[in-house]
Amino acid sequence: MGKIIDQIKAGKILVSDGAWGTFLQQKGMQPGECPEEWNLTHADDVLDIAQSYIDSGADMIETNSFGGTVYKVEKYGLADKVFELNKAAAEISRKAAGDKFVLGSVGPTGKILMMGEVSEDDLYAAFKTQVEGLEAGGVDAIMIETMTDLDEARLAIKAAKENTHCEVFCTMTFEKTLDGEFRSMMGIAPTDMVNTLIDAGAELIGANCGNGIADMIGIVEEIRKANAEIPILVHANAGMPMYQDGETVFPETPDELATLVPKIIAAGANIIGGCCGTTPGHICKVREAVDAK
Repeated sequence: MGKIIDQIKAGKILVSDGAWGTFLQQKGMQPGECPEEWNLTHADDVLDIAQSYIDSGADMIETNSFGGTVYKVEKYGLADKVFELNKAAAEISRKAAGDKFVLGSVGPTGKILMMGEVSEDDLYAAFKTQVEGLEAGGVDAIMIETMTDLDEARLAIKAAKENTHCEVFCTMTFEKTLDGEFRSMMGIAPTDMVNTLIDAGAELIGANCGNGIADMIGIVEEIRKANAEIPILVHANAGMPMYQDGETVFPETPDELATLVPKIIAAGANIIGGCCGTTPGHICKVREAVDAK
């Protein structure tokens, strides 16, 4: 299929996958269990989730490795299995994807550099082990996502660029402030991230989580004001979360999400997928909307 960036340069709008965590829970993962350990203990269940998104028309799927750094898995006594867990995650998604693309999911470590909880060298080393495992399992790209701290994002990109041959992507998470501006938890605006992430080596940037697709349109427009050329990926939530009957629900239906796909493409998005609350049904409708363009 060539590289993902090559397809974007050829003018294609690509479709990514949706949420994973809720489906792991539906398959029996209990609170307090390590999601990444399921790559070893419940590989068929993880494969089923990945396959559901391919069957829905996704051009690419992620891996069950979002919390795959040592700083996350050591809490479960798995510090010595970082490479193995990530390699297994990649192998499972690779099996489901066939000739489609696989994005190796890399989330934040939960450690805060500015608080002195961790050094830059230690963070780099943590990301290095993770991305090496993902590449060994067969991913096409490293998808660094849900970042709020530019320095952590930069170190993750650097580790991926220097230690793999994969394409390297990075998205940050923004929330709308009371005065209507988008900021990460660390106060970063969408325009603030653009040059830093590109200079670090990211070949695609964007936003995930934190917003439904309606607000993602504004974020994409801001990124485009700062850079007209860089490919942009959006993984939007299924609307904004609501608390109903003791649980968090995401109210946006597949049809509601899909109606805004033409607008986010017009704003400048090149890859469209889902985050919290989205299902294979949402991705199927995104596929239809993209194909109708």
